[in-house]
Amino acid sequence: MSRPKPTMRPLVWESGLEIQPIYTADDVERTGGLDGVGEPGEYPFTRGVHRHMYRARPWTMRQYSGFGTAAETQERFQYLIKHGNTGLNVAFDLPTQCGLDSDDPMARGEVGRVGMAVDTLADVEEAFAGIDLDAITVSMTINGSAVALMAMYFAMARKRGYELNKLRGNAQNDILKEFIGRGTWIFPVEPSVRLVVDTMEFCAEHAPKYSPVSVCGYHVRESGATPAQEMGYGLSIACAYLERAIARGLSADRCAAGLTFNFDIHGNLWEQVAKFRAGRRLWAHLLKERYGVTDPKAMRLRMIAGGGGGGLTIQQPHNNIVRGAYYAMTSALSGTQTMALCSWDEAYTIPSEDAARLSLRTMQILATEIGLCDTVDPLAGSWFVETTTNQMEELIREQMAELERQGGIVDAVASGWAQAEVNRQAYQLERRLRSGEFPKVGVNLHVDEGEVDQDVEFHPYRREEADKQLRRLAAVKEQRDDAAVATALQRVRGAAESGANVMPVILDAVEVYATVGEVVGALKDIFGTYAEPVRF
Repeated sequence: MSRPKPTMRPLVWESGLEIQPIYTADDVERTGGLDGVGEPGEYPFTRGVHRHMYRARPWTMRQYSGFGTAAETQERFQYLIKHGNTGLNVAFDLPTQCGLDSDDPMARGEVGRVGMAVDTLADVEEAFAGIDLDAITVSMTINGSAVALMAMYFAMARKRGYELNKLRGNAQNDILKEFIGRGTWIFPVEPSVRLVVDTMEFCAEHAPKYSPVSVCGYHVRESGATPAQEMGYGLSIACAYLERAIARGLSADRCAAGLTFNFDIHGNLWEQVAKFRAGRRLWAHLLKERYGVTDPKAMRLRMIAGGGGGGLTIQQPHNNIVRGAYYAMTSALSGTQTMALCSWDEAYTIPSEDAARLSLRTMQILATEIGLCDTVDPLAGSWFVETTTNQMEELIREQMAELERQGGIVDAVASGWAQAEVNRQAYQLERRLRSGEFPKVGVNLHVDEGEVDQDVEFHPYRREEADKQLRRLAAVKEQRDDAAVATALQRVRGAAESGANVMPVILDAVEVYATVGEVVGALKDIFGTYAEPVRF
């Protein structure tokens, strides 16, 4: 049925999709129909990965937290659990993320500043003391030094009597997006990817219920990518890890089941919903048709999705409370399994206790009062939603095809092409923000005349806590068996050089209290460090 073109100004989503003022059944049919919608909990999982979704169990509430020493972080963990947090999402400081010990000269001024400082197994033991690892699953946001931190977590759990083959949780451990986005890379691209696959192999054999990788489109999006790029790059990264694992002889089903995802939510509600419904469907198709995965459970795109910091503003920061509530609602309507919601003051600082509690209460209100747990995928069947889901799938496929033309995501990262594409998109978005073409309340729209700075409680950086961490590290080094540490580190170098899986020997090293910096340093001796390509 033909339709007269609208006379109003065109509306285009960030991903480049032009949105019509009215949708009908013809639009759904024209873009692919309803055949790909399916049922909740069934292939291709467009409507969600579980049959009854939140009617059976609300999403896990996993607030991102961690700062200062392990003792300070333990206190915040207990505070969040006391107020209803059902999972932990651990932030590490920059030295830990970059594989540096707290006493490294490069770490000065950064110890514990933006996350928890971890030097040895002793810190991990203190951070999780008294926390039931069966009842509270732990997600660790760590990438470049993930092999050391994962080994420490496994060692801590084993010392406390947990069996690795029953341990649940996950690590982010997505180094490819670090090269594209955040930048806490350490080793060159190829050995970095090898280490990710080492963790996949180790977990498949020894910790099958632990998810060793949470592919993080989130940080690609935060770096400037569109929603379609975020999903396209995320799925391409997941495919790269899966292909490397299969090449080692690992089961496609088992490795796929161990992959989870971390995605961003800010911007247009409908674009996010279409992105997730399309992404789940496309991922299931890829696993079944390209990689021969046969277990339907392994085809599920399991994800954490929450309010993205990139959507928050310094201007009129209390508006972020409203934004956060809508981001959480969007996350639930998109079918997430786990939610982490940025706090309103995160555009300025590490969240205050009050701000972190308000974000947690926001999720709890949505789960218990607003009705988001009433029924599965309540937007399904909308001509608008189903049309844009079909269209977003095509846009995501286009992003993935472009990466393939560059030799695949690993080559695109190694050459700097992927980083340049995301940077270009970030530049375009900034131009649109400054021109007002992309509306942002308080930034380029509804700006108050004579506006004064808001009163925001800044999280203090306490030098005395950093000094305490240095003394703790010195004490551990004084008490440990230096000969055992040296022997263990030499075995780490040997495994890295021979091509053997490094995880077993790193686990041995951290159990004798080798530090993060020492383990990473042993790997640097073999792999070297990454030199970032610069493209214009």
